[in-house]
Amino acid sequence: MRPLPNLIFASRWLQLPLYLGLILAQCVYVFHFWVELVHLIEAVFGDRAALDKLISSIGYKTDVPVTSLNETVIMLVVLALIDVVMISNLLIMVIVGGYETFVSRLRLEGHPDQPEWLNHVNASVLKVKLATAIIGISSIHLLKTFINAANYTDKVLMWQTIIHIAFLFSALAIALADRIMTPSHAPRDH
Repeated sequence: MRPLPNLIFASRWLQLPLYLGLILAQCVYVFHFWVELVHLIEAVFGDRAALDKLISSIGYKTDVPVTSLNETVIMLVVLALIDVVMISNLLIMVIVGGYETFVSRLRLEGHPDQPEWLNHVNASVLKVKLATAIIGISSIHLLKTFINAANYTDKVLMWQTIIHIAFLFSALAIALADRIMTPSHAPRDH
């Protein structure tokens, strides 16, 4: 290769610090998950300070003081934990799929822990998977909002619903564009 094409091709390695930064962000999410889980377990055993931290972190407000865990608080905390897991899954898809697609092969062939989807990852597949993951995350946020609806204005409820619907339509448009751009005779194993 000539020097300029070599430089252009090597520039893909500039993305490496970005993926390393996402790994650090993943570490922050893991830490956050464990802090919330520990607070939940402490609150189960009657720790008032842990209960107050949970109530504050989920934004739960009621006219009656919460003196012990109730079903709504537990559900909101568990949904927040699920949200962290789904965002973490999204990060893994971006880190592993993006690195594999845009930087360098991971060379995991034959590894027993290789994700199934990594065998056929490309930019198009990655976009559809990311859009689907974002819909899942948006669904959890919307569910949390509706469970705690008394603490939100009608305007917030309406806009969160509209934004979720926009995510749904965007994902459908991405999937449809992928289907149209991929010849029908090509094997598809998404």
